[in-house]
Amino acid sequence: MASGRAVEPVQLDLADLESRQGGRLGLAVSHEGGEALWRATERFTYCSTFKLFLAAATLERVARGEERLDRALPITSDDMISHAPVTGPAVGGALTIEALCRSTVELSDNPAANILIREMGGLDSWRNWYRSIGDSVTRVDRLEPELNLVGDERDTTTPTQAVANMARLLAPGQTRLTAAHQTLLERWLTDSPTGPNRIKAAAPDGWRVGHKTGTSSLGPVNDIGVIWPPEGAPIFVAAYYEGPPSDDFAAGEAVIAEAVGRALEAFGHG
Repeated sequence: MASGRAVEPVQLDLADLESRQGGRLGLAVSHEGGEALWRATERFTYCSTFKLFLAAATLERVARGEERLDRALPITSDDMISHAPVTGPAVGGALTIEALCRSTVELSDNPAANILIREMGGLDSWRNWYRSIGDSVTRVDRLEPELNLVGDERDTTTPTQAVANMARLLAPGQTRLTAAHQTLLERWLTDSPTGPNRIKAAAPDGWRVGHKTGTSSLGPVNDIGVIWPPEGAPIFVAAYYEGPPSDDFAAGEAVIAEAVGRALEAFGHG
């Protein structure tokens, strides 16, 4: 969690937001040692939110000399699965590790994520990265797109754990990343055009937001990230919503925006 004064967690009541669509909502918001929580230790399918952590893990490999951002990899038709906005047009050519990281975070490119996991050594190595940062909660079981399936504990995490992981990477004075790599990751998170109606919609005007969405037509509508106030410590947010299966994500996005907004109000940021 973010460093600072230790205060009693605020236990939010977001049952009305859940009943709006008949879904289940998990939220953890951490700011200066305080927390606002709702179902924060329950498991949720994380979908593409994991790509924030995958990019960070790759940057750590670069810092250790195990990888290079400028290393180019061939992109083939065998790599292709659904949602390939960057890798799809690159088939027959090549993309650098940096380009794969950027497309994974900013545009949630699924083949790019699978390639990065392959290059680090596969699912076992990817799972071990979580354990290396003290996360024994997050499950790593499948690649894209199968990891988006719901109904069991595979490929799930808790809001509390996601917030703790982000703090390990992006909290001032605590990050495992080099300064240059932290700046790079934050740039990808803030440049992402996805999900403007989720965490971004709850942040006050003039506050910077970096985030990673995760979405499935099977019900999950998620968003995790960092809100930087003009002054003071960053606010870490993990919001996971599992609603009815749908290809229309507007209702779930509205739930997330209102939930995050209430949490910010609990911290005095109306």
